Amino acid sequence: MAESAPKKKKKFRLFDAILSIICIVFAVEAATPAAAIGNSQYFWWIFLIIAFLLPYGLVVSELGTAYDDEGGLYDWVRRAFGDKWGARVSWYYWINFPLWMASLAFLFPETIALMTGFELDLIPTLAIELAFVWIVVFMSFSKVSDSGWILNLSAVLKVLIAVSVGGLGIYYAVTNGFASDMSPATFMPDLTNTNALTYLSIILFNFMGFEVICTFAGAMKNPSKDIPKAIVLGGLAIGAIYLFCSFGIGAAIPADQIDPDFGMIYAVMTMVGEASPIFMIICIIFLVTLFANMASWSFGVNFVADYAAKHGNMPKLFSHENAKTEMPTGAAIINGVVASLALMLQLIPIPAISDGIFWMLFSMNVVFLLISYIPMFPAFLKMRKVDPNRKRVFTFPFKGKLMYVMLAIPAIELVLAIIATIVPLNGTEEELSKIPMLIGVIVFVVLGEVVRIWSKRGRTEEYKGLTPALAAERLDAEAAEEAGEDAEAEEAKSDAEPEPVPVA
Repeated sequence: MAESAPKKKKKFRLFDAILSIICIVFAVEAATPAAAIGNSQYFWWIFLIIAFLLPYGLVVSELGTAYDDEGGLYDWVRRAFGDKWGARVSWYYWINFPLWMASLAFLFPETIALMTGFELDLIPTLAIELAFVWIVVFMSFSKVSDSGWILNLSAVLKVLIAVSVGGLGIYYAVTNGFASDMSPATFMPDLTNTNALTYLSIILFNFMGFEVICTFAGAMKNPSKDIPKAIVLGGLAIGAIYLFCSFGIGAAIPADQIDPDFGMIYAVMTMVGEASPIFMIICIIFLVTLFANMASWSFGVNFVADYAAKHGNMPKLFSHENAKTEMPTGAAIINGVVASLALMLQLIPIPAISDGIFWMLFSMNVVFLLISYIPMFPAFLKMRKVDPNRKRVFTFPFKGKLMYVMLAIPAIELVLAIIATIVPLNGTEEELSKIPMLIGVIVFVVLGEVVRIWSKRGRTEEYKGLTPALAAERLDAEAAEEAGEDAEAEEAKSDAEPEPVPVA
């Protein structure tokens, strides 16, 4: 009998998981809008780390280790509330990605122009943006196990940029004086500053995506322990990096002069000069991280869309996979098409749209990502209620009424952040500029309902959500399956043992 092939080693260690979280969650380009809040950002960072990141991370840790589903956030909501809400979450979770990719594509030629000093016309600009989009699409065709080095390298480069910008900003402030008023009063939140409230959604956005690590559970040595550790340690690391980077930007550039589009690049240019090799190096690394960030995010997003399509909760085209790599190429291609169409908005001769394309697309991406997380908290409560006997390796530590409070707070924060981002809070020109974003969000929400209804035609039955009886039935089935696997393993082991040699 031929010798069996050696078992392939698991590739995702705890350290790899933390680096992957940093790569996937940490968005360097998002540090600048947060810095535009001013000194009160530090209050909001600390407040939201405690009031949002903590309960959110704990919820994800319990759900991610109790339910090893391929669909992550989508599967949790679908388990609890059925196909209808599962379909909605899958749509909101997916649509944010092509919008985000389009907004980052917009940064690419503009950064090149700042590096070289050459202004690009609209057509070459569009060509570079479209090239960025489709390179990301083709990068997402490769297996995550083969692209682990991309995740790790991207994480290192992102941290390098953030720390460098923070350090340069502090050095510049010490040498030339702080650009912003650093009196204690400026560090307190100003709830009348609608502009600052708009940017608060960016801080929440910076904490989104931890559940993507759950899609890599099958490639991790000990996912039940490593996932909670990676989420907690990765979250603290990301918060510290953002705070340091934002402090450096705010120390060098007055808050009211920070450009949310290219604020980081302009900040570095101010600190070291546009002809400095340091400026060039940071710009190049920044462009590399844009590719890596999109490629890493695409893994989780595409798998969720693919998985939902197999349930009849997304169009069938999303479930198309490469026969050799099993990667969801259908979802990846649709990402490219939607992002390309979004970039064409630059051709519309309306300054409110064409001039603010980055912030409009980026804000819409933020809003849809935040929307997709709201159902997770009531889903968590329902799963606790109807599936109490399921083994939970990690358990949400808060009990009773305190648990409800700790779950309600982040959900309310998400709703308020969404309102502040897309709803004009007064009649100023700056607030009224949110109207195109609001219209865009409404259009995509309506389109999502059309897609949901259309997609479910391929289902033979409608899953309504978990009940106590169904939960017990699933536990029995899982126990029987596990017992069968153990029996097969024992049988294989016994067959593999050599017959005893009789003694003469």
